[in-house]
Amino acid sequence: MPRLSKLSRSIKDKVALVTGAASGMGRATAHLFADEGAQVAVTDLDEQKVQRVVDEITASGGRAAGWALDVTDRARRQQVVAEILRQFGGLDILINNAGTVFESSLTSDSFDTDWARTFAVNLTAQVALIRDCLAPLTRCGAGRIVNIASTEGLGATKGISAYTASKTGVIGLTRSLAIELAEQGITVNCICPGAVNTGMTSNITDTHKEIFARRRVALKRYAEPEEIAQITLSLVLPAASYLTGAAIPVDGGLTIKNA
Repeated sequence: MPRLSKLSRSIKDKVALVTGAASGMGRATAHLFADEGAQVAVTDLDEQKVQRVVDEITASGGRAAGWALDVTDRARRQQVVAEILRQFGGLDILINNAGTVFESSLTSDSFDTDWARTFAVNLTAQVALIRDCLAPLTRCGAGRIVNIASTEGLGATKGISAYTASKTGVIGLTRSLAIELAEQGITVNCICPGAVNTGMTSNITDTHKEIFARRRVALKRYAEPEEIAQITLSLVLPAASYLTGAAIPVDGGLTIKNA
């Protein structure tokens, strides 16, 4: 019996670039996309960690190649994009996942440096990489961009104002570019993860994680990276062709819980 639906839920043979893919949500996204048949460009700061993820994917029968990439380095970004295009023949999906956070109060001696670096990585590099990838994303006819923001873009936590401001900026950037790039057939959405077990939260003890989750999260636990990656996958499917400009909390109910 023929299928009644017309839109595909497969990313088989699509080419996806994932930044910050050596660990956490980026690594989970790279693994998931490869499991679903995509060709994955794995990028992150540490070449050895990048290669480890590539080896994991290829050992499982997936297709991946890796590049060391500081997303704030313009020349290196453009070099990596060019090499991805040569190796894979195009680009269909961009996942802006690379990020950083510093605990820095207004009176900290390091505040100015922390602010500048946070914005350089979390916001400026996202729009810069979109610009670098715009031509191939346009050529593919149905480009997909997912920017990783945070629930910090929907609320705030004391002592990380640069992170909060930069992630709020990611949401605004996503909405603006969704309008600007619609004519090229490119959708732009963002994910706002809540509490996730990643390297960024590894300095928090299990006890404090449990206390926080029980008090603040409706599902009363931290997420695992793949739970975020699965929603990212949903946004890049061919079937997600009418969704753009969305900022989607993936937070176990954190942002809707009043008490």
